[in-house]
Amino acid sequence: MHPEIGAPEIAHSVRLTADAVLILDRRKLPLEREWVRCETVAEVARAIKDMVTQSSGPYFAALYGMVLAARAGEDLEAAGQLLVDTRRTNNHLRKAVHCVLSSSDRSEAGVLAAAEAGDELYRARSRALAEAAARLVPDGARVLTHCWADIYLIELVVALRKAGKEFSFTCTETRPYLQGARLTAPTLAEMGVDTTLVTDGMGAAVIADGRVDALVTAADRVTMDGHVINKVGTLGLASAAQAFGVPFHALVQAPDQDAPSAEAVPIEYRDPEEVLAVLGSGEVPGVRGLYPAFDITPPRLVTTVVTDRGAFAPADVHEYYAEGERNQ
Repeated sequence: MHPEIGAPEIAHSVRLTADAVLILDRRKLPLEREWVRCETVAEVARAIKDMVTQSSGPYFAALYGMVLAARAGEDLEAAGQLLVDTRRTNNHLRKAVHCVLSSSDRSEAGVLAAAEAGDELYRARSRALAEAAARLVPDGARVLTHCWADIYLIELVVALRKAGKEFSFTCTETRPYLQGARLTAPTLAEMGVDTTLVTDGMGAAVIADGRVDALVTAADRVTMDGHVINKVGTLGLASAAQAFGVPFHALVQAPDQDAPSAEAVPIEYRDPEEVLAVLGSGEVPGVRGLYPAFDITPPRLVTTVVTDRGAFAPADVHEYYAEGERNQ
């Protein structure tokens, strides 16, 4: 449950203790280090909904939130549904809950064992997809990414270094929560990566200027027909990348068999007031906001979908699954 020496802090931002789940508040990084203490599964769900944790963080929070529910003797099916309902576009929550509920042992010890197994599985699969992605990134590559402070990113850096490749990253700031500026860029810098930060509106310009060799992002979901659902802004970057001949590689552990097409994925819309803040405080008077948290990039704009079983063309992601195999 504790960080390994040298691991970026964000890699272990959810910790289970004897009586709570501690979640590093990503909203306050990198300037403050505050851990939100959740003593019940309901408090974990609230922390996820309120963006205390983001990217891969909700997966680990859900795993250990289920342990809290088991300790309290709560109905695990109901606890799992509470967690899944907090944020529905990314299916990390559903996978975490499934990992626990698929165990035949619903005792506290059984749930804890299932949660720990789910934790290790996620990290192992992330290493595998990162190794596959590293093979696609040329030596000396200048990588542009978007809103990606995740285990995938950390493992990609590790894999690129193991391959002996030189590389640098440019990160978009990712309004309105500024995950790219506050999480992704500092995590890369913490790992000693040559890192540049640009505003969201600069992505197409740096691609057009020849400053980018590959656009690489995580994907919140990939549908069975090859659509990539990710943080809003990905679509625009992918469009610019195609226009200027830059490949776009989207990383996801597995395509989602429950999403045959993009129509099956609910797109989360957050409080529109969150986009109206000016310089961190106040609002723009007389203006309404609109905040779709994710967008959908069609397969024709995606070069490669990279999974823990290797890289696929978007049209071929269905080949990830053996006959009769179900998405886990």
